[in-house]
Amino acid sequence: VQLQASGGGAVQPGGSLRLACAASGLTVDYYAIGWFRQAPGKEREGVSSIKGSDGTTYYSNSVKGRFSISVDSAKNTVYLEMNSLKPEDTAVYTCGAGQPTLPLLPYEYDYWGQGTQVTVSS
Repeated sequence: VQLQASGGGAVQPGGSLRLACAASGLTVDYYAIGWFRQAPGKEREGVSSIKGSDGTTYYSNSVKGRFSISVDSAKNTVYLEMNSLKPEDTAVYTCGAGQPTLPLLPYEYDYWGQGTQVTVSS
């Protein structure tokens, strides 16, 4: 199983980025795919998750209304559209796959991709 995260970069406050988590070795329709982030000196934080089976989505309060998660089954890829970015969104973003009962808690995910850096700064 491999999860390939991409799309990070440096943007100014108020800008947008779209992250992608491309999966191989598993079918995203049968898993929950979550996005997590970790800033220096802070714990890993659940940002958003989507259940492949029914499309149910979850968002942390800090990103609700600004971020949007979606799945492209044909590409076996999950996207995280990030709008109205703030400096506090700066972190390494990682995607995970699993069958979590609590979708925004990282310890219930079985597979992880490498991180992609998001930097929001003026």
